[in-house]
Amino acid sequence: MRDALQYLSLLLWFPLILLVIAALLRGRYRRYPFLLAYAVASFLTGVIDLAAYLGRYSGARMAHSFAVYYWVDDGIRQSLLFTVVISFLYLATREVRRRALVRTSLVVGAIVFAGTSFLIHYDSQVVSSSWMTPWTRDLDFCSAFLDLALWVILLNAQKYDMELFMLSGALGIRFTLEAIGHALRNQFPSILLAGDISIVLASLACLYIWWQVFRTAPVRKASPVGTSQL
Repeated sequence: MRDALQYLSLLLWFPLILLVIAALLRGRYRRYPFLLAYAVASFLTGVIDLAAYLGRYSGARMAHSFAVYYWVDDGIRQSLLFTVVISFLYLATREVRRRALVRTSLVVGAIVFAGTSFLIHYDSQVVSSSWMTPWTRDLDFCSAFLDLALWVILLNAQKYDMELFMLSGALGIRFTLEAIGHALRNQFPSILLAGDISIVLASLACLYIWWQVFRTAPVRKASPVGTSQL
């Protein structure tokens, strides 16, 4: 059953991530370069994960185990998602008084937290869930905290940025559903599938909302070179 869920999630996930990339390339990537980098890296690492997954079950000879491919790719995705949240915070604090202090406090604090967690859990001898799981869990927790701070800043801003609010709201949904899914996995092993479904829905819901936001965003066309405005 879990294998069927894995294939179904990939069948929905790959088209959605490509739609997000295509929508970003219509022009919004200029404002959200880190989001584009995350989306592209997610697609590429997703292809690697799928190849490793199929190779494991087909008996193909691989340079590393499936766990190594998965956890390295997951570390890349989580790290880039962390930078996406930080980039959203940077955009949201443009109109905030003492923005330098707010940005420095939140960004430096988040980086120190992530780095400290990595040093605490890191095991140079092996790439596995034994240390990657707690580290990525800590990244999720810190990202969720930053996203909450982002909501507070956006709600109190003089100029309401609906686009950024929707993007950060999608992240909030993702972090919440992932937290529920991990809690179900850890506390109720008998309903492991429910946790898996929650985590899958978290990623799909976030990507769908992002796609809708960028799909409906106006396309910004550059003015022709040498053309003067009258």
